[in-house]
Amino acid sequence: MTTKTYQVPNISCGHCTATIERELKELAGVFNVKADLDSKRVVVDAKDEAVFPNVEMTLAEIGYPAE
Repeated sequence: MTTKTYQVPNISCGHCTATIERELKELAGVFNVKADLDSKRVVVDAKDEAVFPNVEMTLAEIGYPAE
């Protein structure tokens, strides 16, 4: 398992964090997601590095692009 942290400046409320967590947890290979409103960070635990391009694409598609 591997973990990656993303800076996501568009996080502005609890709905944002819930949406991000729900959408990313549906991706194959993602085990856990924690979106934090205060730090505007998203921490993703995945089976391997190959999952992260899909995570980044999904974040952009749902309106929360990572920097």
